[in-house]
Formats: sequence, structure tokens, C-alpha cells
Amino acid sequence: MASITRPSRTGAAGRSTAVEQLTRALERLLRSGRVFTEISVREIIEEAGVARATFYNYFGDKADLLVALTDGLRERLLGLARDWDPAAGEDGAERFTRFFRQVIAIHRDHGAVLAALRELAAYDATVGDFYTADLEEFEQAVHTTLVEQQRGRATTPGLDPGAASRVIVWGGAQAIAHHIRVDDGSGDAAFAHELGQIWWYGAYRRPPLPTQKDDIPHE
Repeated sequence: MASITRPSRTGAAGRSTAVEQLTRALERLLRSGRVFTEISVREIIEEAGVARATFYNYFGDKADLLVALTDGLRERLLGLARDWDPAAGEDGAERFTRFFRQVIAIHRDHGAVLAALRELAAYDATVGDFYTADLEEFEQAVHTTLVEQQRGRATTPGLDPGAASRVIVWGGAQAIAHHIRVDDGSGDAAFAHELGQIWWYGAYRRPPLPTQKDDIPHE
């Protein structure tokens, strides 16, 4: 997906400083409890200590700025997902648990920012595409590994990789977002453990039904 931020009209060093000032300013405002839709560009530039012209030199509007702020977070999360290897050992449930502990920690530390992104994605199509592109990429990666696991007979041939990958990726994302909203952090370890168990034994190592035939795995 192409970036929706404007290209820099100044040097790289100047852009880096200005963008960092503006993104940090927006994050501070969000962490203070402000609702993204109620934050004005004027408030952001005053918090950042930059000129209005500087803001518009790099960003078309505050939605562009929010995307820039979350870009680093999405890369961290995707990096964790890309590093997952179901063939790395039979302790997959525990490895999934560790993975989800990291994911939950990132979401909790940057909860205000990610909540703002979800809020904006609900009614801004461009931001919505940005938000869902990561989950779509993760879903495809999970689908690929589930097909490989079926072919290697590590999981049941009765599993539907397409449906399973959609359920666990999109359902997991919603479950994590809800957990962050309703839990004070004391339940993070238990929640990560349950996600690990559900993903591993619900899909990657699902046992076949007693009457299930050894059908050809789904493509």
C-alpha cells in the first residue's frame, strides 16, 4: 500500500526532526486521555512547538500524522508475526504464549494510539486500508503455514486453513483490543496463555475426529 503522507520538501534531517516532534506531540495528547477526533491540528503544533507551515509541509491532515505515528508499531508487530515458525518445535503453545505476551505488551503500552487508529479506520477508508493491510498479510502467512502443516500431517486434514486463519487472526485482534480495554494488566499472562493454547491446539495441532477420513488437505 502506498504511503498517504506527503513527500518531504526539505532535507532528510529536517524531516526526521519535524516528524518526530509532531508524532511525539500527538502521542502525548492521546496518552493524556484525549479523543483523536477532538484533537485539532492547532493543538498538535502547539504541543510540538513547530509552525503550522511545518505540519503541512509533511502531512495533509492529522490522519496522515496518526498513520506516521503507528507505522513503527505495525512494523514491530509484523516482525513478531513473521518470525513465527510452527516447525521450530513441539512447544508451540508455549511459544505462541510468549509471542502473545509481547503483542499484548505493545498494545498496552501504545493502547491510546492504536485505539485512535481503530477509531479513525472505522470511517476513513484510506486509514482503514492501512489498518487492515497488516491483518490481511498476517492472515495470509497463517494460511500458508496451516496448509504446510496439513501437508506434513502435523494437523488434521479436516481443518479448513482459509476459515481457520481468518478466525484466529481477525478474532484474535478483536479479542486483544477488548482485553486491553477491560483488563488492568493483571490478566495479561492468563490471556496470552489461552490465546497460545487456542491457536496451537485449535489449528496447528488439532486432533482429527475419530471418524474423520484422511482426506487431501485443503489448498
